[in-house]
Amino acid sequence: MSRTIMAINAGSSSLKFQLLTLPAGTVLCQGVIERIGLNDAVFTLKQGEQKWQETRAIADHQQAATLLLEALLAHRIIPSLEAIDGVGHRVAHGGETFKDSVLITDAALAEIERLAELAPLHNPVNAAGIRIFRAVLPHTPAVAVFDTAFHQTLDQGAFIYPLPWRYYQELGIRRYGFHGTSHKYVSQLLAEKLGVPLSALRVVSCHLGNGSSLCAIKGGRSVNTSMGFTPQSGVMMGTRSGDIDPSILPWVAQREGKTPQQLNTLLNNESGLLGVSGVSHDYRDVEQAAKEGNPRAELALTLFAGRIRATIGSYIMQLGGIDALLFTGGIGENSARAREAICRDLHFLGLELDDGKNQRNATFIQADNALVKVAVINTNEELMIARDVMRIGLSQAAEVSV
Repeated sequence: MSRTIMAINAGSSSLKFQLLTLPAGTVLCQGVIERIGLNDAVFTLKQGEQKWQETRAIADHQQAATLLLEALLAHRIIPSLEAIDGVGHRVAHGGETFKDSVLITDAALAEIERLAELAPLHNPVNAAGIRIFRAVLPHTPAVAVFDTAFHQTLDQGAFIYPLPWRYYQELGIRRYGFHGTSHKYVSQLLAEKLGVPLSALRVVSCHLGNGSSLCAIKGGRSVNTSMGFTPQSGVMMGTRSGDIDPSILPWVAQREGKTPQQLNTLLNNESGLLGVSGVSHDYRDVEQAAKEGNPRAELALTLFAGRIRATIGSYIMQLGGIDALLFTGGIGENSARAREAICRDLHFLGLELDDGKNQRNATFIQADNALVKVAVINTNEELMIARDVMRIGLSQAAEVSV
């Protein structure tokens, strides 16, 4: 039976959405409401080749959700709100509580809000989105899908930091990892395209965009990932430094009188590609500047690829080899230069690209004689969210009704 599922991703000033039918995965419509809270908020709705866009005042997420549902009816995308069979919400942090997506109950929502101490910029907004849609669609099953859940298979050797034990025990400081929904989706799709069970594969997944993370996947399970307690750690990103010597922070604080919040801004908003290049946080802009002879832009691209290469190498050691390397995310899916730089001179590991396939963004871009598959796979977190609504929300709701 075909089901209509809404996938919601609520940000601090935005509301992204997709309406899909499952199991086919057909997108009925998609869009985003941006600049929520301002008088010039922008509501964009796409249905196939059609696109509607409106600029207007949108006071809060409550009004944004109401406008979205009204638009679905006005444009006759659905006949009534009862046509929505389930709603899936992306939630940034599930802590150690949520090891899988979960049917949203009052208790689950309270725990999501409690975990806001680990993700103060994200979980409160995610929880607000959940409350809003529960109020508007009170009888529709809703599921929370956590960025961290896929990485709950890490063992202690991978997630514990070498700090005094009480910081983990009392404060929950550990590696959590993020982009889990994306890593899970692309690795599953990779296995389907290869015609090989995911349980038989050793995969390194590279989700590369303004935020970037890598994941070592063995037998379909995350065994290591580059992001840690926060999405700041790991490889170099658009505006984030990734891993640096931690003693830099107190040294800078003392020299420049920076507060903890200012240090956080430095690491998260002023570093990475932007900080090194001085050009932009956008890889495309930095790439263009490098082509035009900007030495700092060239250095930024070199650092970006180098940090990723080093992480791939460490993960291959941990996995005991590699069957496939995959690229996803805005940079991973679209930048042939980034992929070539990351895979350069890795022939000794069985990794070798075919330049023509790489330039065409083919699905498999390895050379014909290469031992390791190299794939470019478009991520689709919304589809993964919708599938989890089917798997968890509708099945459990059916059990309750019986």
